[in-house]
Amino acid sequence: MQICNAQPVESATPKARRTTQVDVCWGSRVVSVGGNAPVRVQSMTNTDTVDAIGTAIQVKELALAGSELVRITVNTPEAAAAVPYVREQLDRMGIDVPLIGDFHYNGHRLLTDYPACAEALSKYRINPGNVGKGDKHDRQFGQMIDVAMRWNKPVRIGVNWGSLDQELLAHFMDQNSARKKPWDARQVMYEALITSATESAQRALEMGMRRDQIILSCKVSGVQDLISVYRELARRSDHALHLGLTEAGMGTKGTVASATALSILLQEGIGDTVRVSLTPQPGESRTQEVLVASELLQALGLRSFVPSVTACPGCGRTTSTTFQELAKQIDDFLRAQMPVWRKQYPGVEALRVAVMGCIVNGPGESKHADIGISLPGSGEVPAAPVFIDGEKRLTLRGSDIANQFQSIVETYIENRFGAQRVAESA
Repeated sequence: MQICNAQPVESATPKARRTTQVDVCWGSRVVSVGGNAPVRVQSMTNTDTVDAIGTAIQVKELALAGSELVRITVNTPEAAAAVPYVREQLDRMGIDVPLIGDFHYNGHRLLTDYPACAEALSKYRINPGNVGKGDKHDRQFGQMIDVAMRWNKPVRIGVNWGSLDQELLAHFMDQNSARKKPWDARQVMYEALITSATESAQRALEMGMRRDQIILSCKVSGVQDLISVYRELARRSDHALHLGLTEAGMGTKGTVASATALSILLQEGIGDTVRVSLTPQPGESRTQEVLVASELLQALGLRSFVPSVTACPGCGRTTSTTFQELAKQIDDFLRAQMPVWRKQYPGVEALRVAVMGCIVNGPGESKHADIGISLPGSGEVPAAPVFIDGEKRLTLRGSDIANQFQSIVETYIENRFGAQRVAESA
């Protein structure tokens, strides 16, 4: 193997794509989307918005899990009337996450008839596929844009292929049938989706809405379809883009499909907010979609949300489950502490912890982490060396290794990130 003429391998980092920055605000909290802002995590409640307390509690759970924007359903007069109370409950709990109102069919009436709802929301989602048919379409779309401008709120013009404007689609199909070489039906669908979003945005601009108040999305449920649509949407527009695979599914299916599609697009610099639309397993927390989105962005190196825990998968050398139990304990502990640590120890989300199971990769991985432990594998000496900042500092023994190591991690965080905060404030 000839290596003398080998060239250094370039690191694969996501491409940068400049879009117009949109600021989504509530009180003093500003969540910037697009421009130079980081890719934002968004989620949506599945409560009945009429239940203001229940909705506020779920919004709080999503926000504490890391969701920076939370969307709620506003589908009835009762839901619209409840929105200010949801906001009030959140403010009382000290949760300043911006709320997005999700409107379909009757948004023009709800936003007009319930001004307190329009004011309490930080952003409106408008679906141009169901704002009205025929001559009602432009008028009712215009009513929603008027309200948004009156309250100085940004909007997401969100097209979905499950509710695409059928008149627009029929128009494109008629045009396609007249071509000498007709496109296939999928290509016609792509074009209708993108046109619906971009022409709706242009209509809003012509009405007086600023470019920095508009976010676009074109959601589909197929991985390859999403990639194709967003590549073309990004080519034609400099609007900030909300990214998500709609109706992704449950469990591993939804997680893998979303991660596959979103990773490819994000690596190409496409996407300014993301939502992983998982169907929760029975009894599963709604926050799972937030965790998947956060871990996706962290795995790509685009964001840091929680300290990362590197752990080996296990093999015949690690017949004991000790390293699995310790890895889970440390991971659960770090996640549970993050709502407090984000404020107390700025930068702690970039911490790297390693919990390894034997001598093969254990010491090496532990040295690469900020703090790591290499547990003994089958037949190895019952001792666990601990590495801090690349150096072996001590060795743990006995039946209480888990609690000892957790205490060492806490002390490391306090000494490193607590001292950093003191130095920055000096």
